[in-house]
Amino acid sequence: MAPRNTATPEDAMPTDPDAHAQARELTWGVDLTGPDGRLNPAAVGWARHPLVDTTGIGRGPHRSWGRTKRWEYWNVATPTHVMALTVSSLDYAAVHEVWLFDRADHRTWHRSATVLPARGVTLPPRLDAGVARARAKDLTIDIEPGGSPSDGSHSDGSASSVHLRARIPGAEIDVVAVRPADHECLAVVVPFSATRFQYTVKDVTLPAHGTVRIDGVEQVVPAGESWAVLDHGRGRWPYRARWQWGAGSGVSNGRVVGIQFGGAWTAGTGQTENGVILDGILHKIHDELAWQVDRANYLAPWRIRGPRLDATFTPVYDRKSRTNLGVVSSRTDQCFGYWSGSFVTIVGETVIFDGIFGWAEDVDNRW
Repeated sequence: MAPRNTATPEDAMPTDPDAHAQARELTWGVDLTGPDGRLNPAAVGWARHPLVDTTGIGRGPHRSWGRTKRWEYWNVATPTHVMALTVSSLDYAAVHEVWLFDRADHRTWHRSATVLPARGVTLPPRLDAGVARARAKDLTIDIEPGGSPSDGSHSDGSASSVHLRARIPGAEIDVVAVRPADHECLAVVVPFSATRFQYTVKDVTLPAHGTVRIDGVEQVVPAGESWAVLDHGRGRWPYRARWQWGAGSGVSNGRVVGIQFGGAWTAGTGQTENGVILDGILHKIHDELAWQVDRANYLAPWRIRGPRLDATFTPVYDRKSRTNLGVVSSRTDQCFGYWSGSFVTIVGETVIFDGIFGWAEDVDNRW
């Protein structure tokens, strides 16, 4: 089910067939919003680099307090552990989380914080334009870009990095994620309406290295075997939203393979967040993909298919999260496991992949 638009008639989807410019590739910098706070039609499309400037997301008469959502989510997978950091502001609340998972025995270290009203949170106006920071009881997170172009575009062929640091009781994370030279991501502006929209940057197969300290014992995050994934989001959302997200990074048959699939939330918008990254190059999938998920048993294999894709996700662990605060609620099943399947590039090359570690999630929000 696509996110439901419960907005007023003035928020209806534009009828101009050029307004959404379906599947248009952006190759230049563009503002996400206009001076009045509405979606800039010229921003709708997808890009291989984070070219969209979201500085104006919190301004204008159509800002619609309570609908603006901003977040940075980082996930780092090592041969032994998975760690995830979330810094977010939902307008009326700051929601942060640090989660650490032992892949061998499934032990977890976890701390989350929901702060009403939103405070103790810093988020840059656009990607890599400054530090993202969260402070709450027994939780600190710092996400600091380094060696990046000042406009956050990463399109000049230079490498860059992001320093990820977090601390909760029992665990400390100190990791650097590297964006190699000429590395491509998937950036998409998705229009729900003129006043409801989302800019997302999904960046997979980022080499990572550093350390993690668990219960006082330091362990290495080994370079060459560890991968980071970014989900950067800035937008204004309808009250109800549902989505699926699948991601993974690894090496298969001598190639670096990145998985980036999304479902449900983009349906009917003319945009998708689907792609396969091969050796740092994005192969965009413009089709909506069919997700076969057993919601009575999330640990059963998932199947994701499209005209050029046939992928299977085999879970080994289901991280369940349930929140119900009445008006605000969330249900998340984020399963970790392995991706396998085949993908046909636009030039007809068939790519077989197997053993790509990552996750697939099914989320239903009222927020």
